[in-house]
Amino acid sequence: MALFIDPNWSPAQARAVIEVLDDLRDRIWAHYEVALHTHYRDDRVTQCDPPVTDPPF
Repeated sequence: MALFIDPNWSPAQARAVIEVLDDLRDRIWAHYEVALHTHYRDDRVTQCDPPVTDPPF
């Protein structure tokens, strides 16, 4: 879905949109903080350790 941004917005209008988005992000984070931490950790931690076929010692 493409979002249309009116090229005729004033700087004040653009700033107002940014402030709304910042507030939305802060509220979502406050509500889902623990779940988001878990999701980010699970998403970034690899579950695939290479098999050890030749131990180092």
